[in-house]
Amino acid sequence: MANQSLIPEDAPLQCQNCEKELDQNFEFCPHCGQKTNDDLTIGVLFYNTISNYFSFDARFLKSFIPLMIKPGYLAKKFLEGKRLLYLHPAQMYLFVSVIFFFVISFSARELVQKADKINRDVVQAEVDNDNQILTATTLDSTEVNEVMSHLKENQKAIGLKDEDLKKTDSILKTQGSKSKNIKSSWDFNKKKVDSLVASGAEDSVIYKEMGMSEDAGFIERRFFTKMLSLIKGQGAGSIIQAFFDSIPISMFFLLPLFALILKLFYYNKGAYAHHLVFSFYYFSFLFTVFSILFAVNRFLFEIPDWLDWLIALSTYFYFLIALIRFYKQHWLLTWIKSGVITFVFLLFVIPTAFGILLAFSFLGS
Repeated sequence: MANQSLIPEDAPLQCQNCEKELDQNFEFCPHCGQKTNDDLTIGVLFYNTISNYFSFDARFLKSFIPLMIKPGYLAKKFLEGKRLLYLHPAQMYLFVSVIFFFVISFSARELVQKADKINRDVVQAEVDNDNQILTATTLDSTEVNEVMSHLKENQKAIGLKDEDLKKTDSILKTQGSKSKNIKSSWDFNKKKVDSLVASGAEDSVIYKEMGMSEDAGFIERRFFTKMLSLIKGQGAGSIIQAFFDSIPISMFFLLPLFALILKLFYYNKGAYAHHLVFSFYYFSFLFTVFSILFAVNRFLFEIPDWLDWLIALSTYFYFLIALIRFYKQHWLLTWIKSGVITFVFLLFVIPTAFGILLAFSFLGS
């Protein structure tokens, strides 16, 4: 900060933060609230850090109890103008969602490991099954040769003609080769692909054997890349991990869609931003509830399944009460609307987002 002694007494000061003019006797800027002589020292640095942290912490604590036990209260107060007393809805949502995804990351990691193990076990089982089929085919061929040799030696004794002998030979060989023609669930010759993988062939050669086009685009190439990873016993875990990594992104689309549905059902109850505020606080409540459930089940004790489902069901009644208090419509009409909104969101919006998310996870890196 410039030396105050070099500034004329009648010259106006300028706020270093918002650059608005100030009177020299002002200790704080009336426009933004920053101190006018706030020289940067170690003490100032730590004071600002601690004060900002505890300001956020205090507002979160003030907001947490109303969020959990007073449905629709925070959204209503925010629209009334109380926007500094409680935590901002978007800030609340971001803070709680970070905690939620941190908690479920432990379960996601275990799920990824289990998926990789299952993938490897399936691949190994297919290899073992192929080996058993090859062994059985070899024994069948040996048995066919022994039978035919015995028939030829005793052809005259048993009265077999040459034509009958040829037919018998053909039938036995056909029956013995059936194991070679067992159909696979793959649309390509998986045995040949497996042999190429085992021999260390280049991926481009394997892709060609799998049927990938020479001029394959991005989506087709990503599809065959994931398929090859699954064949090698490495792809399942990466798909699961990509799915979990994509969930936070998908929520930024689901939440505005939820607010849009509210706008459609309450079109005369304020601007879209009002419904967005309600959605931010409601999703914050959902993330808080499920964060607590996941944390308790994983780190403390196993909650009975019936209680888990009961708590999950209670979120709907929270939603119903929040709608009644926020939009101030008759409870019967609100109950009907809440059911339709929940039905539309669960039956159409979430499955669509889930499908897109799964496709993105499979085709993504």
